[in-house]
Amino acid sequence: MLSRPHTSYAKRKLIEFAPEIWLALEMLAKDTGRSLQELADEAFGDLLGKYHRPASLKEALRESARRLPANDDKPPAR
Repeated sequence: MLSRPHTSYAKRKLIEFAPEIWLALEMLAKDTGRSLQELADEAFGDLLGKYHRPASLKEALRESARRLPANDDKPPAR
């Protein structure tokens, strides 16, 4: 799950939902005892994971190091 950034670094975006989706999200938040922000953080984190996109600079650097053949544990084929 994504960690919450310090409020001075937080970005805001207005998102429109269909009324039935909004009601379903509000009910889910109440049923689970979580805020809509927590549900959105989880959903967007899952979406980034689905498309293999890093959620932080640290993850991006870790993934870029893994893509280099020099970092593979297997010896090169002869």
